[in-house]
Order: sequence, then C-alpha cells, then structure tokens
Amino acid sequence: MSQVTLYHNPRCSKSRETYQLLRDKGIEPQVREYLKDIPSADELRELLAALGISARELLRTKEAEYMELGLNDTTLSDAAIIEAMVQCPKLIERPIAIRDGRARIGRPPESVLEIL
Repeated sequence: MSQVTLYHNPRCSKSRETYQLLRDKGIEPQVREYLKDIPSADELRELLAALGISARELLRTKEAEYMELGLNDTTLSDAAIIEAMVQCPKLIERPIAIRDGRARIGRPPESVLEIL
C-alpha cells in the first residue's frame, strides 16, 4: 500500500482519533504537523483538488481569526482564503489524510478509510 500522509494537530482530539484509527488498521501514516510545517499556497491548492472542495470549505469557521480576518466575507476569492490559511494555519480544517492524490478530512475519523 502506498504511503498515507496525515495533516495532524496532536492537540486536536479528532486528529488524534484519526491517527489512532489508521494505526489500528496497520497503517503508520507520515505525519505532517501543519502548524509547524506550514503548507504553501501551492500545496493547499493541490490539497483542495485532492479533496474536491473549495478553499472556503476547508476553513475552520469557529476560530477567532476567522472573524478577525473577515473571512466570513463571501466575496473573498479562493486565493485570498488560501493566503489567510498560509498566514494562519490553524484556520485549516483537520485532520486530513492523503494517499495517491486523494484526500479526506477526518470528520468523522472513519471518513479517511474511503481513500485506503
């Protein structure tokens, strides 16, 4: 089986649950702590394509920065939203599992099983 990469925040319970679920299935994912190893705008565009969603759908809307940065403005372009996520990576929804050009957000954690 090809490598699974997990965009992971060890402080997040859903991220920890997803990591453990993968391990329980015999998969040791390559962990990317995206708050420390921040993805570039290009990486986020690739991730969005793999997920098949818009940049807005990848935003964590309950973070204080969402309102502070005016990200509730529905006229913002994907490029503007992606740039906000690069500048403040905690706005990126998590966890995200990636394998062979396909990705799933682990909410619920079991959804990542779709790409295995």
